[in-house]
Amino acid sequence: MAPFIVHPVRSDVEVHVTREMPPLPPALEVRIDRIWSRAAARVEAGGAGRLFNGRGFSIETITPERITGHLTEYRRLVAQSEEHALFGELGVRSLAACGVLRCADGVVIGRRPAAAVYQPGMWQLCPAGSVDAGARRPDGTMDYRAQLFTEIREELGLDQASFGEVTPLCVVEHPGSHVSDLGMSVSTTLDADAVLNAHRMRGNAEYDPLRIVPIPELSDFIVWAGDSLVPPAPVFLARAGLLA
Repeated sequence: MAPFIVHPVRSDVEVHVTREMPPLPPALEVRIDRIWSRAAARVEAGGAGRLFNGRGFSIETITPERITGHLTEYRRLVAQSEEHALFGELGVRSLAACGVLRCADGVVIGRRPAAAVYQPGMWQLCPAGSVDAGARRPDGTMDYRAQLFTEIREELGLDQASFGEVTPLCVVEHPGSHVSDLGMSVSTTLDADAVLNAHRMRGNAEYDPLRIVPIPELSDFIVWAGDSLVPPAPVFLARAGLLA
């Protein structure tokens, strides 16, 4: 497999919607429907919830200062994630907001559901989620920082008031699915017990288990997790200055 692609970005990078979702041939729409139906049935049967065909941001161009693209159906992303060869016809490069969340006792890391469509059962930095249509401003820019706080609230049950400034680190693009994770550093003064309790009481059970890994133990955790750790995680931790 080709290596993951690391795209440098500035801390003030902007994300812009520059066109509408392109149409597809009818035969390709039918193929996507079939893939979507299979994936939805598998996810629901595995207890990982139900798939919803919303719209998320797909990258077309990326520079350190500016990312452009369009909003695309989630079903297209799922189809391409299931069958990577569809990238030639769909060209989806889904932008995801991924937090390097540091609390008073370490970094928040969780394991994804075994029935998840993307990276099932793998450990990843929390929170993470697609930058969707709800993050679009009236001027066509995408508020990816607001998307990160939405994921923090939904996945971890934490309130935005508990956090400091969000700083973009880089974008890591998967060579197969072309999902492109925008890593962002963010911190809170809350301790591990407060984070874990909020997740237990108000989070959406996206991660089981959720762990707070002390910063001096991050390198050992990466070795321990091995291939079950999503590849962008060490890149983001290094860019955030949390690895030697």
